[in-house]
Amino acid sequence: RLKKESDIDGIRKACKLVIETLSLVESIIKPGLVTDDINTLVHDFTIKNHATPAPLNYRGFPKSVCVSINEVICHGIPGDYALKDGDIVNVDVTSILDGYYADANQTFFVGTPAPDAKKIVDVARESLRQGLSMVKPGNTVGDIGWAIQNYAEKEGCSVVREFVGHGVGFEFHEPPQIPHFGRKGDGIELIPGMVFTIEPMINLGGHMLRVLRDKWTAVTRDASLSAQFEQTIHVTDDGYDSLTPYEL
Repeated sequence: RLKKESDIDGIRKACKLVIETLSLVESIIKPGLVTDDINTLVHDFTIKNHATPAPLNYRGFPKSVCVSINEVICHGIPGDYALKDGDIVNVDVTSILDGYYADANQTFFVGTPAPDAKKIVDVARESLRQGLSMVKPGNTVGDIGWAIQNYAEKEGCSVVREFVGHGVGFEFHEPPQIPHFGRKGDGIELIPGMVFTIEPMINLGGHMLRVLRDKWTAVTRDASLSAQFEQTIHVTDDGYDSLTPYEL
């Protein structure tokens, strides 16, 4: 579902709120912070800005934000865990403002990162950069996945297969799916007006995962660290525009 300029304006406003929310979260990240406090902050800030936290009650998800720590790949449920020095924590925010959806996430260091933590966060960040570099009309979804996989595997890391980027704007998840692995030239062609997320989940070890009994929390099967960065992207006439820009 291609977006008109008026739709892009609406999505951009929702995206601005998401970035403000992530910046607020970053300002409080420290050892001892309980993950449910991140949820409270995100929920209250979202409501205060006349928006709705999209994850809350989405297919039964019980909280307003996903908080994924260390070996948790995605969909971590905030609770009573207190962050520890050396942890890495991904915070994934999706907000609905005036009917439009925006989605972005970042992985933060808690205190002083160990070398392995620094490596996986750096590789995940660069993986998003590599994916973004392929976004322009005439390229394909496969070009994005190829660029990410090619880079991450050269760095000795792996790309999660089970979770992918997706169209966004009118709904939480829309077509097309954006895998973070693949082959050049595969998949649908990118055209102006598309809005989707690129959100590579990169593991320090193997790409295999398992989902915990809560039916949400996905963790690396080998307990290796995992990191992720996500932005919402608009395909323009000559490239792309990140609607959730933050420094990579």
